[in-house]
Amino acid sequence: MSKSRGIRMLVAALGLLPLLAACGQSAPSDASAGDARAGAAPGDTAPGDTATPSVEATTDSAGLLSVPGDVSPETRNAYLMENAMASCMREQGFVYTPHVQEWQDLAAAVDGADYAAAKAFRGKYGFGFYSGAVYPDDPKAPGSKASEPAPSAQSAYVNSLGPAQRSAYDKALMGTPRMVAGRKKLGGCMARTQEQVYGPEKSAAELEQESAANQEKDRESAQALDGDPRLVALAQSYASCLRREGVSVSTTQPTGIGDAVKFSFAETLPPTGPTSLTRQEALSRLTNEIHLALTDLECGKEFRADYFPKLKQHPYHGSNG
Repeated sequence: MSKSRGIRMLVAALGLLPLLAACGQSAPSDASAGDARAGAAPGDTAPGDTATPSVEATTDSAGLLSVPGDVSPETRNAYLMENAMASCMREQGFVYTPHVQEWQDLAAAVDGADYAAAKAFRGKYGFGFYSGAVYPDDPKAPGSKASEPAPSAQSAYVNSLGPAQRSAYDKALMGTPRMVAGRKKLGGCMARTQEQVYGPEKSAAELEQESAANQEKDRESAQALDGDPRLVALAQSYASCLRREGVSVSTTQPTGIGDAVKFSFAETLPPTGPTSLTRQEALSRLTNEIHLALTDLECGKEFRADYFPKLKQHPYHGSNG
């Protein structure tokens, strides 16, 4: 396991994974993904996710969500999934209120792709690890109480069902789970809407082939970025600046240096999570985090200005690291 992946596992366990560099995600490969979490209603946010309270979406006369025109393909599919799920569950005789959680976009502010946004964010929240414990009432502070989304109307409905009704609801939602080729497969409306939005489920062989192709593309992108002479020179200057400021650097590779300081800092997080600290303890650590985050931002300003446009040309998700 690479160091970056080990840190991702640590931060995921603390519910802070969105603070790490965003990686590309494909559609779920089977109906057990996404909203089929135990005890959760589709459209809700998983425990530990960092999201802003959702914006009230507009609905049509049938009570389905109006899909915004200026959203990412992933968000568009989320709307389509919720609407399809509502239609399917209503056919089964259940109430279903479609709901899409609006996510707080931390990537540009944390990774420094947008320098001005990053400077404003890091100046108050650092990398975003300890700020939730210091500013529990600030919805923009990752991990704060105020950033936790309110339960959806669907959650309230599901929680109101009696045992027999809940069992029938779950069966309509997920069918009877079964193991196929070592994978848990769901049925019911989950499987139906998954196929409706994403198309027929791919076989294990197709998924393996797709994964291999994606890894090869990632490897080619890494080679292009890490072999770019200007990026290599800028990364060296970035590292030298950090060292002059007393900050150690674990790598000077263009694909790794932008997250190196953040990952190193993540290694120092308490095992029980930042919110387990008192506000005063967290404030002391946040002060250091802010200084480190701003130092990293300024030292890497010129590097990032050149790196992110090239990253768009050579999308890299870190699957080789």
